[in-house]
Amino acid sequence: MSFTDLNLDEQLLRAIQACGFTSPSDIQKQAIPVALEGHDLMASAQTGTGKTAAFVLPALQRLLNNEPAPGHGPRVLILTPTRELATQVTDAIRDLGKFSRLRSTTVVGGMPYPPQIKMLRQPLDLLVATPGRLIDHFESGRLDFGRLEMLVLDEADRMLDMGFVDDVERIAAALPEQRQTLLFSATLEGEVRNVARRLLKEPQRIQIAGVKTNHDSIDQHIHQADDFRHKQALLAHHLGQEAVSQAIVFTATKRGADDLAKQLREQGHRSAALHGDMSQGARRRTVEQMRRGQCRVLVATDVAARGIDIKGLSHVFNFDLPMAAEDYIHRIGRTGRGGASGTALSLVGPQEWDKVARIEKLTGCKLNRLVLDGLEPRQPEPKPFAQRGKGGRPGGYGQKRRFGGNNKPGGGNGRKPTIHHKRPAVGGRPRSAGNGQG
Repeated sequence: MSFTDLNLDEQLLRAIQACGFTSPSDIQKQAIPVALEGHDLMASAQTGTGKTAAFVLPALQRLLNNEPAPGHGPRVLILTPTRELATQVTDAIRDLGKFSRLRSTTVVGGMPYPPQIKMLRQPLDLLVATPGRLIDHFESGRLDFGRLEMLVLDEADRMLDMGFVDDVERIAAALPEQRQTLLFSATLEGEVRNVARRLLKEPQRIQIAGVKTNHDSIDQHIHQADDFRHKQALLAHHLGQEAVSQAIVFTATKRGADDLAKQLREQGHRSAALHGDMSQGARRRTVEQMRRGQCRVLVATDVAARGIDIKGLSHVFNFDLPMAAEDYIHRIGRTGRGGASGTALSLVGPQEWDKVARIEKLTGCKLNRLVLDGLEPRQPEPKPFAQRGKGGRPGGYGQKRRFGGNNKPGGGNGRKPTIHHKRPAVGGRPRSAGNGQG
């Protein structure tokens, strides 16, 4: 099956071709026709299976083919659990809607209100949002849902795990009853199924096999890091080894990728950044430089690196651990391909041990702990939040709560780690690579 077989608008097919996509994934083959027919849909698909395009393409098709109702409120609302996922969806809308004149914006926590308020006053086609910040705008009377046609719940299971169930249901109650609702989740059981029963009307159900794999050809290790400078020093040590022929270093944000790539270049490494703020042409050129051996270290975000295949990649470094355990599997799968062996090294900061617990639960194995002479951690390994007391959720959220304007991943207490300036560093000032926009 090709994208042409999905009966998509010509503008969308041109955008798909420009993005370099060759054929639809399993979730796209099954979900897009159902969504285009107007059915409600509940779909189980792991991160990395192409599910973002599976709801973005039908949403764009609907907007292109339907005459908008009067007003300026959004016609499609996409809810995501985190700012990072909202950025991923926004990037997909920008890429796949590049030949349309549809207007979209993003409303997430941790960002200033005035630019969001300004955008919400203008006619909108698509709105991507995290529940807490969306509720804030809704309560202030800045949102009109009167002409909304479609609601998409992305990673619904994570939204519920993070305590957003009440906010999601409150938002859904404010939307027109005559709407189409698409729900995507890693699982369709338990509370997700209960929410789907309340919010969806006679939905069709699609279940795609998970992405769990053993990655037997990849040696997986983690380093405990005290702070940002400690991470820099550990990365510098490994990049100085001859065994590292080429590597991808994953960061949480675009700004973090730019900063770290610059620091590595200053240290003499042939490095480049790859992220969603770069044009498609710039991304292609960067990947081609990597394939030709002109670049040794690629510093990338999940969204930009998705789908690239570089032969002979010896190492993957997680400078920042991903929010979703499934993303870890996709990241490390960049190495150890075609019968070759590879190495995956993760640098785990004080607030990231709950992510380690989720990764180990998904993979079914305990990651090997490494300690380097002279770069030992100063503190013992902390226990994951879920093991520290009753009622704790994996990810550090101990109870249901409204996040309001603070949708920070990881569930930490907001305190910055202590910076030890005597620690050798790759370069740059001691701030988190995750501080920038995702």
